[in-house]
Amino acid sequence: MRWRRGSRSENLEDRRAEGGRRMGAPSIGLGGLLLLLAASYFFGQDLITPVLEQTQTQVPVDSVPGAPPAETTPEEEERVEFVSFVLDDLQETWARILPDYQPAKLVLFRGAIRSGCGAAQSAMGPFYCPLDQKVYIDLAFYEELHRRFGAPGDFAQAYVIAHEIGHHLQKQLGIEEQVRRLQRARPDAANALSVRMELQADCFAGVWGHSTSRRDILESGDVEEGLNAAAAIGDDRIQRQTTGEIQPEAFTHGSSEQRVAWFRRGLEGGDPNQCDTFKDPG
Repeated sequence: MRWRRGSRSENLEDRRAEGGRRMGAPSIGLGGLLLLLAASYFFGQDLITPVLEQTQTQVPVDSVPGAPPAETTPEEEERVEFVSFVLDDLQETWARILPDYQPAKLVLFRGAIRSGCGAAQSAMGPFYCPLDQKVYIDLAFYEELHRRFGAPGDFAQAYVIAHEIGHHLQKQLGIEEQVRRLQRARPDAANALSVRMELQADCFAGVWGHSTSRRDILESGDVEEGLNAAAAIGDDRIQRQTTGEIQPEAFTHGSSEQRVAWFRRGLEGGDPNQCDTFKDPG
């Protein structure tokens, strides 16, 4: 990607240096953590903290709020600048498409953090909390995206942020609240509805990708990086890696094929009106 260095977004909250509690990973594992996070979103309650507090330890850290951590590298600080650029470009793009768009905040953290949706840790991956309208990212996830999931490249990293901002769009458009009500009314359909939400966020990410292409921000190979990232974090691929078997009824984000298809739809069409995953099963 062709991006500008040297600036920090006013919507970026750098909380990597915060002191306080760092929580160990409970025995429920990544899948259980993601389900708890989703439940916290849709039921408007912090269901994660009670579980995480069973294993947390105290890690005192002296820090200044908003300051970068004492231990960092030039490479990490460049990644912060990249995230800042992508965040601003995303939100400027959506403000042009949706005149009433209100920007989200993006929070950088390390290890563990307390969000508006409750306590969270980096093992859960990047996430959006609709209760405080913030995206949370531990930059270490990008190393995992590369090494564990085989999805390197800066546009793969940008796709992750674009997907989470897609959830912010759903919050602003009232989609998130409608889905939350449906999940309460039909618990048996909660996972299927979650999949539709995630695929729509993928499509919204693609709409932004279409915009970057038209503005000559993308470089050769960037689109392939984004599509590869979408495929790498499909439920079927993650389940195969972690459990050795695929259980479609347990999907919450969609299969690799579905995620690629909806991201591609946004990339090729550039029209958010074509991202209605609830009417079109794709």
